[in-house]
Amino acid sequence: MSPWKCKGCTGYAHPGPRRKRFRNLLRPLTLRGVAGSLLAMRALSVLHSSWTRSLAVVVTVAGLAVMPLTASAATAGKAVTSVGSAATQAKTTSSSTVAASTTGGVLGSNVYIFDPSMSQASIQSTLDAIAAQQVPNQFGTQRYALLFEPGTYGSAADPLVFQVGYYTSVAGLGKNPGDTTIVGQVDTFNQCTDGDQSQCYALENFWRSMSNLTIDAAGGSGCTANTEFWAVSQAAPMRRVAVNGNVTLMDYCDGSPDYASGGFIADSSFTGGTVINGSQQQYITRNSSLDGWTNGVWNQVFCGDSGAPAQSFSATSGLSNGTAPYTTLATCPTTREEPYLYTDSSGNLEVFIPSAQTNSSGTTWSNGGTAGYSLPLSRFFIVQQSTTVHQMNAALARGLNLLFTPGVYDVPSTIHILYPDTKVIGLGFPTLIPTNGNVTMDATAVPGVNISGLIFDAGTESSPTLLDLHGIRGLAGLSVYKTDPTSVDDVFFRVGGATAGTAKTAFADDASDSIIDDVWAWRADHGAGAGTWTGDQADTGVTVGGDDVTAYGLAVEHFQKYETVWSGQNGTVIFFQNENPYEVPNQASWMATPTQNGYPGFYVTNRVTSFQGYGMGVYSYFDQGVAIESSMAFEAPDTPGVQFHDILTRFLNGSGGIQSVINGTGAAVDSDFNGPADLVSYP
Repeated sequence: MSPWKCKGCTGYAHPGPRRKRFRNLLRPLTLRGVAGSLLAMRALSVLHSSWTRSLAVVVTVAGLAVMPLTASAATAGKAVTSVGSAATQAKTTSSSTVAASTTGGVLGSNVYIFDPSMSQASIQSTLDAIAAQQVPNQFGTQRYALLFEPGTYGSAADPLVFQVGYYTSVAGLGKNPGDTTIVGQVDTFNQCTDGDQSQCYALENFWRSMSNLTIDAAGGSGCTANTEFWAVSQAAPMRRVAVNGNVTLMDYCDGSPDYASGGFIADSSFTGGTVINGSQQQYITRNSSLDGWTNGVWNQVFCGDSGAPAQSFSATSGLSNGTAPYTTLATCPTTREEPYLYTDSSGNLEVFIPSAQTNSSGTTWSNGGTAGYSLPLSRFFIVQQSTTVHQMNAALARGLNLLFTPGVYDVPSTIHILYPDTKVIGLGFPTLIPTNGNVTMDATAVPGVNISGLIFDAGTESSPTLLDLHGIRGLAGLSVYKTDPTSVDDVFFRVGGATAGTAKTAFADDASDSIIDDVWAWRADHGAGAGTWTGDQADTGVTVGGDDVTAYGLAVEHFQKYETVWSGQNGTVIFFQNENPYEVPNQASWMATPTQNGYPGFYVTNRVTSFQGYGMGVYSYFDQGVAIESSMAFEAPDTPGVQFHDILTRFLNGSGGIQSVINGTGAAVDSDFNGPADLVSYP
C-alpha cells in the first residue's frame, strides 16, 4: 500500500464551505487498525490562524523511514485551473476538443461504447480527451457516458488509467460487475486552485459516477501506484463496483490540504486493500463488502455492510482522543438498487430493473445475479436534446419509459409520469431546466416508478417544485407499494451554480413507501447567482409527506427557510448532511418564529408520531461578519416514537453558530467550541 498523509484523521480540520472555509481544531491523534503496511499516524503539531495553518505529520510505514510532511492551507475562492496529480490541464468548455462518438448508436454522439476488440491506444486517447475537457468543467454544458462492453481492458503490463471529470458517467455493460474488468485505475483527483499545491481539494468534485464494473488496481506511478483514487464529494456515486486492491477516497498525493466532502457507495465490494477514508468528513456505504476501513472524521455511516467497523459513535466522536464517528447498522430496512443498462447474450442493449429488498446486507450480486427483470431498449423512448416535452408526454402516455441521453434540456412544461413501473433513466447526467416557472417533472401516486441519474436545475422564473412525487395518504403498507416501491436514485437538484435560478422547493416526495437513495439538493454557494441573500432564492430543499419513506444518503444545503421538512409517518433516514445558508445578512432575516433564531436543517413536523434517524449532521458557516445564530440544528416533536441516533453539529467558520443539536438539547458550536457536538440518542 502506498503511504498516505491523513493529516489528523478523526480530528481532521475540514475547511467548511468548499474551498474558502478554514478553521483550526486539528488535534494530534493516532490512527489505529489500518490494515497492511500503514501502522500508525500522528499529527505532531498544529499552527493555525483564521486563514492559514501549517501541519506537520509523521507517517510511519513498515519498512520505510519515518517521514515528516508539511501542509499549509489558505483561503481560496478562485476558479480551478489545475487538476489532479498529473500535469496541469487547460480549462476548456467547448465540445470541439472531443470528437463526437461514432459508437453510441441510438444513444447519440455523447455516448461512447467501447469493446475489447478496440485498440487500447484509441480507447486511451478518447478517455484522455474527455477528461482534459471535463475535469475542470464544473458548470459547462457538455455531458458524457462512457460504457464498456463485457471483457477486459488493460493489463498488468499495460494498464488502462484515466480520470473522470464533471458530468461523466463510467459504467460496464455486463449484467454483473465481474463481466467488465478494467486493469488499471478510474480516478478522480484533487483540484488545485490556479496550480497552487497548497490549495488542492476534492471539495467540488461533484456530478460524476462509476458503476457496474470491476477494477483490478494497477498502473500509476510513485504515490499513485496500484491504487484506485476516488476523491469526490457529493453527487458522485459509486455503485455495483468491485475493486481488487488498494482504494482511497482521499487524494493524498497531490498537494494539500486534500479536503473532501463525500460521499456515497452502494452494492460494491472491496478486496485486497483497506478503504482509505482519510479526509472525507462524512460518508455513507451501504449493502457492500469491505476489507477494512481506515478512519472517520465526523460522520461515517455503514448500513448492511460486511466487514464494516463496529458501532462506535459517542459523545466524543470527532474530538481529540474521541471514539471513531461510526454509525453501523447490520441491515438496511428497504432498498432497491438503481436500474442499469447492459448488453444481453445477443448483443442487444437492455435495462435491468433490480427487485426491492428488505433487511438486506451485502451486495445484490455476490451470490449470483441480481434479482429483478429486464426491459428491452424498445420499451424506452430515447430522449435527445431535440425532443420536445410533448413527445415525451406522448411516449409516457403510450406506456413507454424514458431514457435521457447526455445533454442539457430546456423544459417549458411539466413531464408527467402516469403509470406504475415507469422508469426515467439518465445517462451522463442529463440536466433539466424549467423555463416557464413550471414543475419540471411529476409522477402520479402509483407504485414502481424509478427516476435516476438526472440533474434538476431551477430556472430563472420561480417553480413551485422541480420534481414532485404525488401520493395519497393511507396507501402506505399496501402490498403493491411495499413490494414495488418507487425510488429516486442519484438525482441531484441545483438552485444556482450553473445558471441563476429560483424555486420554492427543489424536491417534494409524497409517495408512500418510496426510497430516496443518494439525493443532494443544493442552493449554490458558488457559481451563477450565488453569494447574496437575494440571489438564487429557494425556501426548502426537500419535503417528505409520504408515509413509510426510507432515505439513504440525503444531503440538503444552504436553503433559506426550513431546509428539510419531514411530515410523513414511519420515516427512516440513514445518513443526512446539511450546511446552513452562508450569506444571511442579519438575524431578523432568518427567524423560524419571533422567538426562534434561524431554521433547523432537518424539521420533523408535529403531526409525526414515528420516525427514525441515523447518522445525521448539520454544519454552520455564516460568512457576512454578523453573529447569526440557529436555535437548533434539528427540530422534532418530543414523542417516544420519534427517535434520533448519532446526530451532530459542527461550526465550520464565520460568525455565530448553532445553539443546540435538537430541541434545545446538546452543546452549542461556535468560534469557541467548533465541535462536533454529538448526541448518541434523542430523546
